[in-house]
Amino acid sequence: MDKRKNNKGTKGNKGGRPPKADEIKLIERLDAIIDKDEAVGKLGELVTKGDIRALQLYLSYRYGKPKESIDLNSSEGLNINFRDLIKFVD
Repeated sequence: MDKRKNNKGTKGNKGGRPPKADEIKLIERLDAIIDKDEAVGKLGELVTKGDIRALQLYLSYRYGKPKESIDLNSSEGLNINFRDLIKFVD
């Protein structure tokens, strides 16, 4: 029997991700007490004052985060032979 469906997280969030309905309720509660235009205006003020965190937040939402890349061709100090790591059966 596959028990993975019963796995509710084993590291940071032991209870698993909260249900989407709870997330929607929280957003609705926040929308009732926070004026969206005022929040965006405050973010704009912080960006124009040079607040780096505000600028990063704005750019992340406006343009998206850049894709992370890993250089797999780097041979700097590494001499790995994958055949030695994985024993192939003849």
